[in-house]
Amino acid sequence: MIQPYLMFEGRAEEAAEFYQRALGAKIEMLMRFKESPERDEQCAPPGADDKVMHMSLRIGDSVIMGSDGMCSGKPAFQGISLSIEARDVADAQRLFAALGDGGEVQMPMMKTFFSPAFGMVADRFGVSWMVVATPPAV
Repeated sequence: MIQPYLMFEGRAEEAAEFYQRALGAKIEMLMRFKESPERDEQCAPPGADDKVMHMSLRIGDSVIMGSDGMCSGKPAFQGISLSIEARDVADAQRLFAALGDGGEVQMPMMKTFFSPAFGMVADRFGVSWMVVATPPAV
């Protein structure tokens, strides 16, 4: 199993709340730096006690993990996209709009040869998403 681990660089809690609203994510686990059983000053940035050391979000059947990392304030999600499958065109449009709230459309939602609705959007944190509607059964 491969699970994405995203470094939000100080915005992990905000991201978790956003994904709860946008995607119906469920927070399965969230640990702050101050809650770590092993306090290592090299792994925890100064002043990060209340920041997220580790979190696990369930979105449908998938799990995305994340952290505030070193709290640099500069997340860099480059060279990767998360793909989310929608039940139908209406669901794809809803997900696309929710993820794009405060983000940037990279490819507008459109019909393609492989899907009745496909689009790419970077959310407000810079995470790139490919939203794809399941083609109808033939």
